[in-house]
Amino acid sequence: MKKILVTGAAGFIGFHLCRRLIEEGYTVYGLDNLTPYYDVNLKKDRLRQLEQHDRFSFYQIDISDRPSLVWLFNDHSIDTVVNLAAQAGVRYSLKNPHAYVEANIVGFVNLLECCRHYGVEHLVFASSSSVYGANTKMPFSVHDNVDHPVSLYAASKKANELMAHTYSHLYGLSCTGLRFFTVYGPWGRPDMALFLFTKAILAGEPIKVFNHGNMQRDFTYIDDIVEGVFRVMKKKPEPNPHWSGAAPDPGSSYVPYRIYNIGNNNPELLMRFIEVLENTLGKKAEKTFLDLQPGDVPATYADIDDLYNDVGFKPETSIEEGIGKFIDWYKNYYQVK
Repeated sequence: MKKILVTGAAGFIGFHLCRRLIEEGYTVYGLDNLTPYYDVNLKKDRLRQLEQHDRFSFYQIDISDRPSLVWLFNDHSIDTVVNLAAQAGVRYSLKNPHAYVEANIVGFVNLLECCRHYGVEHLVFASSSSVYGANTKMPFSVHDNVDHPVSLYAASKKANELMAHTYSHLYGLSCTGLRFFTVYGPWGRPDMALFLFTKAILAGEPIKVFNHGNMQRDFTYIDDIVEGVFRVMKKKPEPNPHWSGAAPDPGSSYVPYRIYNIGNNNPELLMRFIEVLENTLGKKAEKTFLDLQPGDVPATYADIDDLYNDVGFKPETSIEEGIGKFIDWYKNYYQVK
């Protein structure tokens, strides 16, 4: 069976993807540096779930550590790499920009070099809906220009797309970038809105509602994200024969390189999201309304036509179902009654 390297394996999406790949019979090498950006115990608990399986091996390595990464690739025959390792978070990038350069730029070029030199067949990498930045035409399409990021995090993800294209052009490396839209679900990140809201409401504390609630997000359930990644992994990108340098398409190329959105294709008002959460918990939230945060955007909405046309999948999990599953996990994990 194929041997897959998943970076960021102890992270939210990485954990769920590794579990799916193990179930499908793949040999999975999980890599993570266990950074304390959020609760390391949550990451270790995810890993304990994965390490119960014989087909999973874990390596505590930082992708910015080139010698360790070279050792890993040299010691294992890896067919496909899924890069989910990154310094995440839009707002944190205003406080600690150097962390984004180390993980998202230095680390990514280290991975590209290893893929190039060790014969990796396909590099699938996480980009972000944040790359759409100041764009306002909805829904966001991979065929739109994305040259106006509004956070360093977004700029680092756009840089990943450009770097991957360069390696596709120079070395024929098959690269697929995935722009994720507001992922949520069980085992989620504690710095994300659903986690923060749930914790505060259950504790009887106020929740922070930015832009005075005038926000829309294409909330995408974790199982839908994983299904999209899994299908894309198995479909190496092909050069677009219709691509023209006179009218360059940002979403494809004359080389084996593609970009896809993975989003719910159904943006929800933040106040509606909070209402569903309140109904699920059976408890009203005390709300503190605040201005839009620097680096944030008021709305996201994914055009997923390319994803559906190429791999036959589109997310369909409603926020009612997704929030319900998250709350069940949260109460069980934190022993909340």
